[in-house]
Amino acid sequence: MVSSQKLIPPSCSLLLAVVCIAFQQASAQSRSDSTANARIEPAIADVDDRSAIRPDRTSVRQFENQAPIVLLAEVEASTPKAEAPVVASSPGTTNQTPTYLRDILPIFMGKCSRCHNEQARFVYNWLDYGTAFHDRWEIRRRLWDSWKGSYYKESMPVANSPESLAITDEERLTIKKWVESGSLRGVAPPPGGPKSKTERLELGRRLFTSICAACHQPTGRGLPNVFPPLAGSDFLNADKNRAIKIVINGRQGEVVVNGTRFNNTMPKFPLDDDDIANVLTYVYNSFGNSGFEVEPQEVKPLRAEPPDKEGAKAPPNPFE
Repeated sequence: MVSSQKLIPPSCSLLLAVVCIAFQQASAQSRSDSTANARIEPAIADVDDRSAIRPDRTSVRQFENQAPIVLLAEVEASTPKAEAPVVASSPGTTNQTPTYLRDILPIFMGKCSRCHNEQARFVYNWLDYGTAFHDRWEIRRRLWDSWKGSYYKESMPVANSPESLAITDEERLTIKKWVESGSLRGVAPPPGGPKSKTERLELGRRLFTSICAACHQPTGRGLPNVFPPLAGSDFLNADKNRAIKIVINGRQGEVVVNGTRFNNTMPKFPLDDDDIANVLTYVYNSFGNSGFEVEPQEVKPLRAEPPDKEGAKAPPNPFE
């Protein structure tokens, strides 16, 4: 029997060996490439996925971040800038944002109430918060813009009136800032505890200066044929309860004081019992009057009584 090795020439064996080696290397390379591709393709897919999503997410983030900035800029541009609070020359004023009850009402009572009161028929009652709030921008225009010459209507208070001569620049600016800061109502200053007569006289003096002096004058002598005097007033000193009721309810009609007839209107002021007691105590202890004292407990029961009849008959004039 002849051996198979002898049947294959040596040159063929060598060629077969080379082919086998080449096939094994190709197979190994193929497996290596497949493994490498298996590792690379997910990575490429991840990169492609992220690159496809990232621009959208980035744009969303940019929009989310930018939109509030634009809105805030618009809000800031439309919001009045906070300015330094103004100290008004009115009772109880503090270095805070002005409020109606604490800062504005005392000014209105002293500088606007002769026209803008509860009995007014043709103008708004600024002694009422709801009315003043509704009319707040017109108040600003009349008290500030017109006064500065930038509004076509007449400035308030009316030029050359006692109130116009008495109102201060600080009070005008306080009213302007009250309107611009939201026209808050606020709360009235607390009445506090019992006070000495000296303290009550000082509180009454402040109220008289800010409210009463515009008509009755700082000297208490009034204006001839217009506003009756409080100085040495026979009408005032004759009846303390009548004086209290006039401050509570106001008065319209003729009155004779120290022999002179007056026919004008005193508005009703939104004063509490302590305020009325203090201001009357000050008036009674000033200007050569009787020296009476008025207590808050004397004021309270008189609020329940009807006001004196308007135009009640005046007492006889001793000088006629």
